Amino acid sequence: MILALAVAALLGAGCASSSSTPTADKSFTYSAISQIMIGWDPSTSYSNEVLAMQNMYETLTRYNAQTAKAEPLLATKWTSSEDAKTWTFDLRKDVTFHTGRPVTAAAVKASIDRTIKLNEGAAGIWSAVDSISTEGQNRVIFKLKFPASLDLVASASYAAYIYDTKVAPAKDLKKWFADGNEAGTGPYRLASWKKGQDVEVRLKSYAKYWGGWDGEHYDRLVFRVVPAATTAAQLLRSGEVDFVQRLGPQLAGSFKDDDNVVVTAQPSWQNLIAMYNTTRAPLNDKRVRQAISYAIPYDGIIDSLKGGVAPSSGIIPEGLWGYTEDLPNFTYDTAKAKQLLEQAGYGPGGKPIKLSLTYVQGDTDEQQVATLMKSELAQLNVDVDVQALQWQTQWSKAQSENESERQDMLLWYWWPDYPNPYSWFKSLFRTESPPYANLAYYSNPSVDKQIDEVDPLAATDRDAAIAVYKDIQEQLLEDAPAVSVYTQVYQRAMLAGIGGFEENPAYPNVVFGYDLTPPE
Repeated sequence: MILALAVAALLGAGCASSSSTPTADKSFTYSAISQIMIGWDPSTSYSNEVLAMQNMYETLTRYNAQTAKAEPLLATKWTSSEDAKTWTFDLRKDVTFHTGRPVTAAAVKASIDRTIKLNEGAAGIWSAVDSISTEGQNRVIFKLKFPASLDLVASASYAAYIYDTKVAPAKDLKKWFADGNEAGTGPYRLASWKKGQDVEVRLKSYAKYWGGWDGEHYDRLVFRVVPAATTAAQLLRSGEVDFVQRLGPQLAGSFKDDDNVVVTAQPSWQNLIAMYNTTRAPLNDKRVRQAISYAIPYDGIIDSLKGGVAPSSGIIPEGLWGYTEDLPNFTYDTAKAKQLLEQAGYGPGGKPIKLSLTYVQGDTDEQQVATLMKSELAQLNVDVDVQALQWQTQWSKAQSENESERQDMLLWYWWPDYPNPYSWFKSLFRTESPPYANLAYYSNPSVDKQIDEVDPLAATDRDAAIAVYKDIQEQLLEDAPAVSVYTQVYQRAMLAGIGGFEENPAYPNVVFGYDLTPPE
């Protein structure tokens, strides 16, 4: 996240000497609220592992949220044809993978080709690519099927990682990663992780990192799962962790007069989405989905989370291009909710409704939303069975081939794969079978068509693309397969004296450890 300073430092250093070492015996411990390593394969990973992977792996470019532009990382420069269908990237020289092999144009092509071939996770970011070729050792050329902002695609938080595909035979590579291995170029490499326990991931500095280790740096990064926010706060007070991913407003406020802890609050591009099972009664009736959306006490939720969240307008968060302020959003309106339920034969005096709702165990914000939704809906003769599940369990339940096992409502966070609103629409609302991220199981052919057309349009006429995104969101508000409950405001807490931390909404919850400086 520490973009402006980080990139400037890296560019200034060039390929710095690797003889220097990080600050001795300095470990940075990150307290996360849920399981970290959901997947290990850099081509297919699409979840919490971004926290560790963005420190083990690198991409061709990295997005700077302050300038709203991609900046050099593994690529030092790039050019685009006038029609945005040919892109040429020149690579940084003398970079090595953690395996010791050099990063060449052929290696970059091999990693992206494999990501495209596997076509899992966020691989769709490369959908515009028709072919990849190389010119010498350090130039990669992309030919596209349609216009795309490939400099932004190449900065994605998922599916854009460059890695050593030769670390294992092609047929064994997927298993090699799944066993808990990595082959990146980042400043840190894997030190330890115990399969099946998933409570801690330890990284150590890569001595031959191309950026060098001059100056003050952390020698080790530790990612520790601490589901209870109160426990995380205690560990921070005692100095056993350095950084807490999210505390919630009350615990964050408890550090107000603590000189040893710094609390930050910054808007994000991450929103909490309530997804409705559109394939099963009674939620296959859009009137019921609309009623539930009107029954959510948005202002009450925002007030209760005291600065930790902000109102949503549609699906795209404020601050990301494509955001529209004047959409006909759902508001808290129990009279409207009751009317819609009665029209569908439900509500007070009508048939009772029983629904299941799942959220991530340990997430106190989601728990608050689920509790308030249950309370409000109970007054409308809707009984909600709230279940707190481990993230992987919740996701697997929603993806189950047995439709009867799927939940009726699901709370989860979403953020863009790269600095483009396309991710919400392509992943969450385009017809998908079997389900992966479209966990509302929503299908609307006209919306599908708009989704397919809008991303190429964005590379050549962003204003026109914004108009299409507005049209899609208005249709989604009418069909109500899901609703954005709020946009999250990142509330972090860290030990005082840690330098170099800046929030970057393009990389959700990520701390780039290399850019931090330990307290003196």
